[in-house]
Amino acid sequence: MLRALLPPWSHELIEAAPAHPSYVADDGFPAEMSVNWSGRHPELRVLFDSLGHDTGSPAESDFSRLQRVHEIFTPRGGRPSPAPLWHSIAWRPPSRVVHKTYFGLYLWPHAQREAAVAEAMARLGMADAWDTTRRQVENVDGTREIEFFAVDLADEAEARVKIYYRNHGAGLAEVNRVASVALRHDADDARVAYRTLAGDREDAGKAALSCLAFRPGPDRAAESTTYLRLPDLAASDEEAVERTAALLHREGVDPGRFRLLTAALAPGPLATTSILELVSYRTAGRRGDVTTYFRFPVYDRSLTPVDLA
Repeated sequence: MLRALLPPWSHELIEAAPAHPSYVADDGFPAEMSVNWSGRHPELRVLFDSLGHDTGSPAESDFSRLQRVHEIFTPRGGRPSPAPLWHSIAWRPPSRVVHKTYFGLYLWPHAQREAAVAEAMARLGMADAWDTTRRQVENVDGTREIEFFAVDLADEAEARVKIYYRNHGAGLAEVNRVASVALRHDADDARVAYRTLAGDREDAGKAALSCLAFRPGPDRAAESTTYLRLPDLAASDEEAVERTAALLHREGVDPGRFRLLTAALAPGPLATTSILELVSYRTAGRRGDVTTYFRFPVYDRSLTPVDLA
């Protein structure tokens, strides 16, 4: 399925530098792998940047939500440029594969991002929930910007619409206040989880992300997920793995498979590597809702930096 969905770039040779650097990873590589550790079986995910190519699509019945909003994020919808399109497939055996699509808004002026999100939420029947949530987020002190709009490609009642904020210079307490905007968020559990990952730091590190997920029905965001960047908060994968393992253990998840996976993916001793890019935490009613995001050192970052501005 992954081979069928990947864009044409997947057949190109990986050379010394990316021909079209992607925003996915700092070195410009257009894909990442992640694992969610909740439940009896972990969920494997692969996210990739289409880099402007058309990609394969899931079953037509899963596609209607995307069709309702896609044009909004293009020049036909009055935007300055097409939003970069990212896709994700997620599989937790024995369940079926889940497809997700992300619109990257990071290239647009802030007013364009906000207008596109408001229009998309209106088309999906979630305008009031978004307006309530947006105003509550704006009441939290600090600086942040909308960076992604995402949809689960499913018509099911539980399918989510997600809006991602990038926080600037935020402390752990600040990202917890943003997360607390959601209906299902345990601020006390989250506080302990964030501190476990951040070590002795009070800040949330470089560009922590806050994701607010909306479902049909609730009058504001239903759930929230906070993403912390471990390369900024920990000295190496070795330290990052120990902190993440401690969080998994606290959540009732045996960290053994996580340790084995990280060691297998790392290109060298964990004391010298930095592939565990993000760790996210969500308190939405199930234990162990921790996701680990791996970005591989494909290119020499000193030669091909991506301009995140």
